[in-house]
Amino acid sequence: MHGFYRMASAVPTVKVADTDYNTSKIIELAKEADKQNATTVVFPELSVTGYTCADLFHQNILLESAESAILTILKELKDLNIIVIVGVPIFAEGKLYNTAAVLQHNEILGIVPKIYIPNYREYYEKRWFASGKDLADDKEIIFAEQTVPFGNNLIFSANKEFTFGIEICEDLWNVIPPSSELSLAGATAIMNLSASNELVSKADYRRSLIQSQSARCVSAYIYSSAGVGESTTDLLFGGHTVIAENGRILKENERFQRKNNLITADIDCRRLQMIRLSETSFSDNIVKKHREINTGKINRINSIKCTFSAHPFVPKNSKLRNQRCKEIFQIQAASLAKRLEHTAIERTVLGISGGLDSTLALLVINQAFELLNLKKENLITVTMPGFGTSERTLSNATALCKIIRTDFRKIDIKESCLRHFRDIGHNIREHNTVYENVQARERTMLLMNIANKENALVIGTGDLSEIALGWSTYNGDHMSMYAVNCSIPKTLVKYLIRWVADRSDDKMKEILLDIIDTPVSPELLPSTEEDNSITQKTEELIGPYELHDFFLYHTVKYGASPEKIIELASIAFKDIYDRKTIQKWNSLFIKRFFSQQFKRSCIPDGPKVGTISLSPRGDWRMPSDASAKNWIK
Repeated sequence: MHGFYRMASAVPTVKVADTDYNTSKIIELAKEADKQNATTVVFPELSVTGYTCADLFHQNILLESAESAILTILKELKDLNIIVIVGVPIFAEGKLYNTAAVLQHNEILGIVPKIYIPNYREYYEKRWFASGKDLADDKEIIFAEQTVPFGNNLIFSANKEFTFGIEICEDLWNVIPPSSELSLAGATAIMNLSASNELVSKADYRRSLIQSQSARCVSAYIYSSAGVGESTTDLLFGGHTVIAENGRILKENERFQRKNNLITADIDCRRLQMIRLSETSFSDNIVKKHREINTGKINRINSIKCTFSAHPFVPKNSKLRNQRCKEIFQIQAASLAKRLEHTAIERTVLGISGGLDSTLALLVINQAFELLNLKKENLITVTMPGFGTSERTLSNATALCKIIRTDFRKIDIKESCLRHFRDIGHNIREHNTVYENVQARERTMLLMNIANKENALVIGTGDLSEIALGWSTYNGDHMSMYAVNCSIPKTLVKYLIRWVADRSDDKMKEILLDIIDTPVSPELLPSTEEDNSITQKTEELIGPYELHDFFLYHTVKYGASPEKIIELASIAFKDIYDRKTIQKWNSLFIKRFFSQQFKRSCIPDGPKVGTISLSPRGDWRMPSDASAKNWIK
């Protein structure tokens, strides 16, 4: 299912030292996870016996009953594909180890001992357990009537995507957790069997550790901690379960439950692998040799039970969204200020249309001028009405420039375009690409020449979505001297303008909100004679920008296939677009994304503000002549 695997974390009810009872509960939860098509289910540390057995761990009867419990679990797993990871004490070579046993069908795939043994404050584990850090790389032991790989260098692999490693409780809290090396060795998921007691605010710290380690390792992290059934002689355990993926908490349970509880989440292992390839320096690390253990046939899902943001560039949370808008706006303004300082130029020229992109560029320039204490009359704004300019956009552009007090100029381009049509022999009644591009290039020529005359920089307005689709006129609006919007997707532009509007006086806010509500259009085709309204609406021609931004994010971020992107988009936009519509616009996106690379290969400088950028000098190096055949196929 496009690289998705369902992983589970379980906390069974426990009776300390009652291995029969504990085993029955482990089996119940393992079967429940299997019914849900989970690939793996992880249980708490020493879940077979209970973590708080203390000196009972030195009783042979407890250790023998734990071994018998594993045999019982294996018998129950015989016909299931799920991989079960349980905590069990194991006596080997004269030492007692706190271990994780990896079970599938009727086989023990491997046993991983805990490395870091806590022995401070409330913890006293060294009284009972030895560390597994010095074991031989090829160590095997006999346990539960099987010869089993034994060590902390084990990697369990079902295929090239789903590969997992194990660490136990304190291992995560160490300066260099084993999960770091396991991830470098290829593990896309880390299972942690834990027994972390509850103290005030400890859960917050525990959660942050899991979240940050999953981000550092670019992995999934599945965590299960001992529950309230453990002994409360001195401590209480809350039964905390967490599933994280690359810095995001996907699922978390309610602690302190007094019954079996299970959580699952679908993890995109293929995505994790591609992010490691494209966005990290994993390959620069020295990795010790690990033993790869192949699993048997695993459970696979036939539908994805998770949600995807329809607008991956825009945070859903309004507080976070405002924080991001502020930061992006600061990046844009500070970048432009630096370019103006470096060139010792104190003037800018901006083509202002009354549309979204030129409005955002104007607001950014205004902020940069305030940072540099430049006079607003040095901000030259030029509106250039053509054959499709509407009264609404012209009025908004004029009013906005008046409020900001720019050097506002109006140059009607219709006459010069008509002359150009005559010069090249174009029929004015033929409203084709030539008709549109003559206007776009006429405007850019004017801006460039004004900039030369006034010793100014032409500021570009094109956004990331337009750059991805090549929705610009080559050497027209495609070109500028500095492009402040080049890594802002169209779905985010509106939020940035709204963020400024919410911090503006009533008059300016009214104008900005009307600009946000204006249909996106290049206004290059004649407007209606009746009411001078916009006839050329971009999204009717090339499709909804929210879909294209979704396609762009998943294509560039981790190289997702069109088939996978369509599947994810069908989930994200399930109440908005049907699958056929999504397929239609995805096909157009692929064709334009490939065919229009030649425009991206020579775009102007501009600041990167998010993780997705198409700058040929930085993030995206694609040949202009690449074929889209395999993607279309």
